[in-house]
Amino acid sequence: MDRRFLTVLGVSLIFALVVSSIFYQMTVRAGSSRAQPENTATKDVVVATRALAVGVTVKTGDVKVNKVPPEQFPKGAFVKVEEVIDRPVVSNILAEEPILDGRLAARGSGMGLSPMIPLGMRAVAVRVNDVAGVSGFVLPGMRVDVLVTGRPSAGNQDTVTTTVLQNILVLSAGQTIQPDARGQAINAPTVTLLVSPDQAETLTLSTSEGRIQLVLRNGSDQVIEKTTGRRVAELYSGKSGSKPGRDGDEPVRTRTRVAAPSPPPPPPVVAPKPALPPPPDEVIVIRGTQKSVEVVSNKGNNQ
Repeated sequence: MDRRFLTVLGVSLIFALVVSSIFYQMTVRAGSSRAQPENTATKDVVVATRALAVGVTVKTGDVKVNKVPPEQFPKGAFVKVEEVIDRPVVSNILAEEPILDGRLAARGSGMGLSPMIPLGMRAVAVRVNDVAGVSGFVLPGMRVDVLVTGRPSAGNQDTVTTTVLQNILVLSAGQTIQPDARGQAINAPTVTLLVSPDQAETLTLSTSEGRIQLVLRNGSDQVIEKTTGRRVAELYSGKSGSKPGRDGDEPVRTRTRVAAPSPPPPPPVVAPKPALPPPPDEVIVIRGTQKSVEVVSNKGNNQ
């Protein structure tokens, strides 16, 4: 065999072994670096161990501490369990969900509905029946209008229905302060509404002086309608929207008489001009060398 060929073959084998050895070393180092855990920094975050419903007070067994990367730490979260203990829940929290400050009320703010009432607002419970409660379909979180039916004054026998409150939030239905997962209707004798102090007075007066009716509305509908109310007399007269009379009397309906158009004035009478008298007759008289013109009267001719 040719010596030159053997030399080239040997050099090629040695070069191939060197390249393979270098590639193998690089692969082993890359695999070992991937296998080693990355020593990145973490941060403690308080999460719920179970689902926490609205109105529940957080206890020690309801929360735990997990570790997350600093860039994944939620805004408003807590790092210590002691910061959330004995604080009421005002918004549902899922299991393993980080607990945020906006989901909890201040410590000592009460239990049940108390933490859910914003500052300056009031919670008023009204008694309803199946009809007034929209057949049990009033659930916490819905919005309703409140209608009252009664007589405005003792001397007025006409019954009036009017809308006294609009876009009112339902806090609870009976003893339930949140709807269940299936959204089932709650047949409750009382409904608690979130109102302002002025609205609380209106609602209390309505329940004592008349009969109230709750009307469901779309939660995204924020329009406040202007209504005039309806009376019994309007139902049977077939007319609506009339303005009420004085002291709650029946609506005053007036009939306007339209006068017939007057005929146009006659054209002015123009007096005829008097006829001009005929011109007098003239006679030329020549006496010698004198010439004159004399007028001859025509009265005798007219006769």
